[in-house]
Amino acid sequence: MSLPRARSDIEIMASYHSPQLDVEVRLNTNESPYPPPPELIAALADVAANINWNRYPKRGADDLRQRLAERHNTTPNRVLAANGSNEVLQSVLLAYGTHRKVVTFEPTYAMHSHIAKVVGADVVTSNRDDNFQLDLTAALELIHDTKPSVVMLCSPNNPTGVTDSSEVVTEMLSAVKEIGALLCVDEAYGEFSSQSALDIFADDPQAPLVVTRTFSKAWAMAGLRMGYLIGPDGIVNELQKVVLPYHLDAFKQNASLAALEYGDAMIARVNQLTAERERVFQALSSLPVGSFEVKVWESGANFILLRPDGGSAEQVWEQLLERSVLVRNCASWPGLDNCLRVTIGTPEENDRFLTALTEVNGR
Repeated sequence: MSLPRARSDIEIMASYHSPQLDVEVRLNTNESPYPPPPELIAALADVAANINWNRYPKRGADDLRQRLAERHNTTPNRVLAANGSNEVLQSVLLAYGTHRKVVTFEPTYAMHSHIAKVVGADVVTSNRDDNFQLDLTAALELIHDTKPSVVMLCSPNNPTGVTDSSEVVTEMLSAVKEIGALLCVDEAYGEFSSQSALDIFADDPQAPLVVTRTFSKAWAMAGLRMGYLIGPDGIVNELQKVVLPYHLDAFKQNASLAALEYGDAMIARVNQLTAERERVFQALSSLPVGSFEVKVWESGANFILLRPDGGSAEQVWEQLLERSVLVRNCASWPGLDNCLRVTIGTPEENDRFLTALTEVNGR
């Protein structure tokens, strides 16, 4: 007896993953190199001890949504909390993208098109320019011609680090308004940038705009799997219909509330990583030409994209791995031929990476 077959479009898809290898310096998944403050870790033990484990969690996560709303100067009915920003994105695409068109701009976060295809959307892609900037004229024409239901932006963009300007987001928002579509701005790295679509939302909270955030990066809690969305109350109400009942467990809700008490520590960590990002960027920009020349792009996130011109990204990745330094090989991703991405780690980890790359380049 043979097993039932999945949908034909699912069968041909590859699952999303990144290598989890045993190395001394892991700079491939854009995690924070620093754990949460010790006081928060102690508080999480108290959270676990005081949960009524035999009872279902609060279905609406009302307390958490209230605190997130306060943080962003909005109201709880404009907040959706979920299991990481990936579940937030999935909820958006389930409610607004299934059997409809979804636009993405490559290269960008692979999960945008992956989730869209999983929920049965027709994905329409457009390419960014050689510097990974959005061609606004071409983007607006694409929206006008294809009339999608959802337009996806990632800013700062993963894996390029490029931040779309407020002017670009505003123009995109005007375009989706004209066709009755939704603009979704993924700001998983928003805390590392000086620009945010949340400022645009604050000026017009009933605009067809949703902005997603995560605790995985700036909050140093990738292990918690916590994300949320800010958007119009009417859209949040529709999203609440597609999330599963009790999808946000009691520990996650209360742990997130505890984490929000340490906002100052989060900001300090972000500032520290941003300063390290600039140091690493300058070091890469001035790296002497050896067997290859390093091309690097400015980033608004906690990572940097680089390309070993004249060399092989695959070989550089392997030679860094031989030195127990793991970065992300993006060479097979759309529009990222021969590119690598390095997460900003501690100063010591960053020095290990720079030293290893210099050695590889000197071969």
